Amino acid sequence: MKSIFDTVSFESSKLVTNSYSTSFSLAVKMLSPKIQDDIHAIYGFVRFADEIVDSFHEYDKELLLNEFQRDLDVALERGISLNPILNSFQHVVKKYSIDYDLIHAFMKSMRFDLTKNEYSTVEDYEEYIYGSADVVGLMCLTVFVNGDKELYESLKESAMKLGSAFQKVNFLRDLKADSEELNRVYFPQLVGVELSEVNKKEIIEEIQKDFDEAYIGIKNLPKEAKFGVYTAYKYYNKLLKKIVTSDIEAIKMNRIRVSNPMKIALLTKSYFDYKMNLI
Repeated sequence: MKSIFDTVSFESSKLVTNSYSTSFSLAVKMLSPKIQDDIHAIYGFVRFADEIVDSFHEYDKELLLNEFQRDLDVALERGISLNPILNSFQHVVKKYSIDYDLIHAFMKSMRFDLTKNEYSTVEDYEEYIYGSADVVGLMCLTVFVNGDKELYESLKESAMKLGSAFQKVNFLRDLKADSEELNRVYFPQLVGVELSEVNKKEIIEEIQKDFDEAYIGIKNLPKEAKFGVYTAYKYYNKLLKKIVTSDIEAIKMNRIRVSNPMKIALLTKSYFDYKMNLI
């Protein structure tokens, strides 16, 4: 029965989420159970595409991405895929009428990672951020609003800003791996120069502005999504604060992390804020 296969597909996406990101999986657990599987499906899709371009160094990445794109297109056309990750994703795309343009923009940014090593102009940088992060926020928002187009439009900019903030924090904390292992420089401020207190301050101010604008939208999310999104927001804000207080060498040589006890503390505080209607 296809229902069994669909269940296995969604469980596979959940396994991907839990295996690759303890922080994101924790935030998903704070969403309404009605939409958790749908967000797992979106995460599984974007994670697998990202893994192709970031991790599979011993293989032909372009070939793998082309095959993934082909299988994605077939899944969206047929409404089924024997790849369980793509099967669960296409199910969510059809269920919520997710705009195909968002998917195309995401895959375009993944292709940038095959050949583009630096983003020296603001235009290129913003295009990459839009495709790799903003559209993921918009896919999730489509699930959160469950067909309410007016609410979607009112929260669209904030969802994009939150996606941007998350991605930029990841860029900063993964500075060493991106530059040494992948030979990539995402921030235009760092093309051809080392991280310094001056450009660090500029980048952090940019990220904080994204967070501030994103918070406006978080306050107006449906109750099914608000606590989970707020939890993720608080976690990434804490990461940013740790980067702010870390010296340049620590950022360049280590991946900044939030400890497990601190994650629990953040979750507790987020729950208090949510229950007390402080967000």
